[in-house]
Amino acid sequence: QVQLVESGGGSVQAGGSLRLSCAASGYAYSRKCMGWFRQAPGKEREGVAAIDTLDGSTDYADSVKGRFTISQAHAKNTVYLQINSLKPEDTAVYYCAAVVLVGCGGWWSVPEKFAYWGQGTQVTVSS
Repeated sequence: QVQLVESGGGSVQAGGSLRLSCAASGYAYSRKCMGWFRQAPGKEREGVAAIDTLDGSTDYADSVKGRFTISQAHAKNTVYLQINSLKPEDTAVYYCAAVVLVGCGGWWSVPEKFAYWGQGTQVTVSS
């Protein structure tokens, strides 16, 4: 079992920044694909970024490239999502997810591929 706990959400004005954190526990092996997803009211959950915890390779949705940065701190078993130049359309609940024993592949943005999920953290951006 993997437990994921997100933090760092909040309410900000457009143009601001936030750093979301996802602390992972309960899994001894280092290799995971860790993803960040978001879900706005009335919309499907979408993948925004992912990182392979073994080699640090990353993937991003086209809609967030250049503004979102995913990173990890191995020693803390924590994955971060730095969000800059926030827009009102970034308003959503942001979820951290994990799949173990594999790195990220072309499927990284598919929620059904991830077995473990955090509880989510709300990000609200006002104009």
